[in-house]
Amino acid sequence: MKIRIGYELIYHCPKPTPMILTLSLHYTRLSDIIIPDYLVTDPPVALSAYRDNFGNWCSRIVAPQGRLKISTDALIRDTGLADQVAPQARQIPIENLPDDTLVFLLGSRYCETDRLSEIAWQLFDRAPTGWQRVQAICNFVNQHITFGYQYARNTKTAWEAYQERNGVCRDYAHLAIAFCRCMNIPARYCSGYLGDMGIPPPYGVMDFAGWFEAYLDGHWYTFDPRNNIPRIGRVLIARGRDAADVAISCSFGPNTLESFTVRTDEVLEFGTGLKAVG
Repeated sequence: MKIRIGYELIYHCPKPTPMILTLSLHYTRLSDIIIPDYLVTDPPVALSAYRDNFGNWCSRIVAPQGRLKISTDALIRDTGLADQVAPQARQIPIENLPDDTLVFLLGSRYCETDRLSEIAWQLFDRAPTGWQRVQAICNFVNQHITFGYQYARNTKTAWEAYQERNGVCRDYAHLAIAFCRCMNIPARYCSGYLGDMGIPPPYGVMDFAGWFEAYLDGHWYTFDPRNNIPRIGRVLIARGRDAADVAISCSFGPNTLESFTVRTDEVLEFGTGLKAVG
């Protein structure tokens, strides 16, 4: 299948403002790109890029005073397969984990393992280890948190999501990540596109999505406590310890996000033309 992806962000800055943008497709999807996701600014500004410590492609700009539009419109090839399910995947003892997974056992900005450890062991100590334990965590988080954009707060942590029992997809992911780490399972945050392909209507407003990956049996597996079912058309942008590592923009000065639009649609081919199906 083919998926059209893109975004349009409009900022207003009272003065020139340096920004770091994490909006480019993850390098693991490069071979799938049909039309590249070039970052376009209006008005045009100078842009440089670098690879961060997690392998994410980040762009640096200085937003001019006034209005700045940042956008892309890309086309990507996808298998159309749902997230992999591996119920027999085993949990690896800490002493046998690869060195590069250990950072994803530690507490981080939005995932306070110290505050949630006792709760996690009370809730999940009796759950089978491995895949079944991660799924038990996802089941709990899915039921414990009520979804709503009105509950979004960029400072909300896993502990606060647990206490308030509401949030958006990143809050579901943060709480599940924290619980996994408390139970000695490496877990990392993921951001990207996730459309409504394969899901019956009604459809919600499109946004960037947050989910996580857990390290089991030598592999990283995708889990999504917000939706809690395997999904198709998931397109990765970035990975990190939590949302602080994959923020779509980090601005070093005052600014206002005046408009925010994300799109991800399956594209069907008719003859020589393309038609997007939301």
